[in-house]
Amino acid sequence: MSLQEMNVLMLKKTGLAAMLGGAALLSGCVSAFAPQTDPTSPLAPRVQQLVDENRQYPRWADFPRSSQPLPGPEQIAGRVATLQERSVALGAEVARIEWTLNEDPAVFAESINRRIDASQMSPETARTAEEVEAYAEALRQRAKAPPPIDRPRPQ
Repeated sequence: MSLQEMNVLMLKKTGLAAMLGGAALLSGCVSAFAPQTDPTSPLAPRVQQLVDENRQYPRWADFPRSSQPLPGPEQIAGRVATLQERSVALGAEVARIEWTLNEDPAVFAESINRRIDASQMSPETARTAEEVEAYAEALRQRAKAPPPIDRPRPQ
C-alpha cells in the first residue's frame, strides 16, 4: 500500500470519526426544541400560560405602520444610481493604490531584515535561550510556597 493510499484511508477514518462525534454533540441539542415544564413547580401554570400566549409568531399586521411614505420608483432608481456611482469611484480609488504585494518575496524579506537590523534591540530581547530559562527558573523558585511553620502541639 502506498503512502498516498494510506493517507486517504486515514482521512476516511478520521472523517467518519469526526462526523460521528459531531452527530453525538448535536444530539444534545434535540431536546432543546421541545422543552418540558416541571409540573410540580409552583410556577408551572404561569409558565405554561406564557408559552401558550406567545406560541404564534408575530404577523406583519402586528407591526406598526411607518409614519413616512414609501419611496417611489424614481427615488429608488436614484439611490441605486448613486450607489453605483460611488462603487465606480471606490473602484477607481482602489486602482490608484500602489500595491506592493507583487514584489519578489526574497527582496521583501531582505528589506524587512534591514529594517529590523537598523532598530535598537532591547536587552530582554538580546538574551540567549539559556538566560531566559535561568530567569524563568529563578521566578519559579521565588513562587514556591514557604515551608510550614513548626508549631508546638498541645499534649
